[in-house]
Amino acid sequence: MNHLLIAPVVLPACLGAVILLAMRTDLVLQRIFSIAGTLALVGVALYLNWLAADGTISVYRLGNWAAPFGIVLMLDRLAALMLLLTAVLALAVQLYALGSGWDRKGWHFHALWQFQLMGVCGAFLTGDAFNLFVFFEVLLIASYGLMIHGGGAMRLRAGVQYVVYNLAGSTLFLIALGTLYSVTGTLNMADMAARVAELPADQTAVLRAGAILLMLVFAVKAALVPLHFWLPATYANAPGPVAALFAIMSKVGVYAILRFFTLVFPPDGTTERIAMELLLPAALFTLALGQIGVLGAKSLSRMAAFAAIGSIGTLVVSMAQFTPEGVSAAIYYMIHSTLAAGALFLVVDLIGARRRDLWLIPEPPIAHAGLIGVLFFAAAVAVTGMPPLSGFVGKLLVLQATAGSPQWVVIWAVVLVTSLIAIAGMMRAGSLVFWKATEVGAAPARSTAAGAQGGRIKLEPDEQVQDVGDAPSHGLALVSVGALLGGLVLLTVFAGPVTEYAQGVAAQLLDPAAYIDAVLIRQEGVR
Repeated sequence: MNHLLIAPVVLPACLGAVILLAMRTDLVLQRIFSIAGTLALVGVALYLNWLAADGTISVYRLGNWAAPFGIVLMLDRLAALMLLLTAVLALAVQLYALGSGWDRKGWHFHALWQFQLMGVCGAFLTGDAFNLFVFFEVLLIASYGLMIHGGGAMRLRAGVQYVVYNLAGSTLFLIALGTLYSVTGTLNMADMAARVAELPADQTAVLRAGAILLMLVFAVKAALVPLHFWLPATYANAPGPVAALFAIMSKVGVYAILRFFTLVFPPDGTTERIAMELLLPAALFTLALGQIGVLGAKSLSRMAAFAAIGSIGTLVVSMAQFTPEGVSAAIYYMIHSTLAAGALFLVVDLIGARRRDLWLIPEPPIAHAGLIGVLFFAAAVAVTGMPPLSGFVGKLLVLQATAGSPQWVVIWAVVLVTSLIAIAGMMRAGSLVFWKATEVGAAPARSTAAGAQGGRIKLEPDEQVQDVGDAPSHGLALVSVGALLGGLVLLTVFAGPVTEYAQGVAAQLLDPAAYIDAVLIRQEGVR
């Protein structure tokens, strides 16, 4: 066994514990070790991608126990790609947190950051359904702490809502796993897939119920309508770097849907219609709601949150086809949307640090308005799918992948119309923040009470207000945003090779025989 397969889980777990126990009073050491650990994670992820690039499926058996009794971690092209995407996003955003000073606004930021990476990476690598639940809980517990980092009444209120909603989702997850275990007698995903395939068609009623429950759980994690309520307030009130990292966290739910409904419940199996009948309408409503929310948002942070919802809808529209073209387009768009959403949240944070709030109302010009305006424009172009960046390529791939669908007219209409709505929303935000800023000479008066009265916006003391970091270190924050936008440029330039790789990922996903063989059959030398 290659022991580097477990490194994406063990490395951040150990590092988080060391930071928490030995460095909690020394921010400089925390920064050095945490950045070094995330950089090492990038290196490990690159190696694992090289290992999986030829289609090899690698299995790590903890304690060398045979599956399905022992715990296994599994690496294929999709898992390796998601690990690399997580590591790259985490490194850029963590550097931003250091440069903007966000990591010194509360306790244990870097320890929680590492535990969050442990949970996300573990969710991508695990080959066991119950351990997927465990890693979900690890990343959620860490995200609870990161969500309220820096304090504030509005942030705490949104954090409580986030906790309650996800606890309900976790309870439903356990119920779904219990239902599936009662039918299959196993929670190893490869073993479950083999047993589901052997079930007679007239004995799958409970299996279908379990599949629906599991779909609902993952829809909560991915923030699909109508289970999206937690996301706008959570992302809008979270610290900027945390919201940017959460761009990959919502993709864990999408990844879980893709993994389960190509492996355990394949499109040609007894549950073939469940995924499409539930996913496609939910994805279309999610896309429409997200883009309309971009146009109607009253603050930059909520606008970015709704843009993230819209990107999830576009992604799932393509994935719900469960065809090689649909899955490969979804994978390309997943890479794009993660980087684009992360960049948008960071740009919004840069604007908030200079305006002292994030309301979409005219105010005096901000410092470095030209440079930040360019960054905002680039992020807006990427998020809305305008040429020449990778969002345009991604949406073309999605439209091409759905051309053969019976609902293609509806899909194309929703994608194209909502894209225009999102463009209008981004133009409105940009004009209010940058162009109309020159029309006012002083900031409008605000009250610090909650709510609105007499048509005037009122602001909580801690709501959407951020401290400005030291001027010299803001250069690192700007470089971090530029790095994410540069990643989108590279994704556009190398769209051909990336699309070919995505097609290889899709082909491997839609042919689960190799996965089952690697986990259950090729077990030489195990106990």
